[in-house]
Amino acid sequence: MSWTLIYSLLAAGAGACIAMQASANNRFRQHLDDPLWTAYLSVCGTIAFSTLVMLILRFPAPSLAAVAGTRWWYWIGGPLGALIVLAGATLVRHLGAAAFIALVVAGQLLAALVLDHYALMGLPENPITGKRLLGAVFVILGVICMKYL
Repeated sequence: MSWTLIYSLLAAGAGACIAMQASANNRFRQHLDDPLWTAYLSVCGTIAFSTLVMLILRFPAPSLAAVAGTRWWYWIGGPLGALIVLAGATLVRHLGAAAFIALVVAGQLLAALVLDHYALMGLPENPITGKRLLGAVFVILGVICMKYL
């Protein structure tokens, strides 16, 4: 089995986790009746799980110099993750899980095209081509089908 196939299966598994996460957070929000507490407690679960993994696997901590030498935008992953959790907890009940995930994927794809094209956030330049743009159009058409057909 090639590494590309293994990586692709892992990425698809991550996508399945995102769909389950949005659905679980939606039910959590319904039970708590508060999307902000839902997002906060979900992120606390992430911290608890990550801490447990680090304790079990005993990964060495990075040096303080390495942490201090990071750029400010390296730290936005956590807050952006919290916003994604909040969005799932709030929007899945209005859109349904499939349409929510389709819209999330469309947003991810469009942002990724811009990030790649302009080599932003340390990515290598990968210009928008007609074929890549056509792929994005197909994803957006899929979103429309998921929501309206």
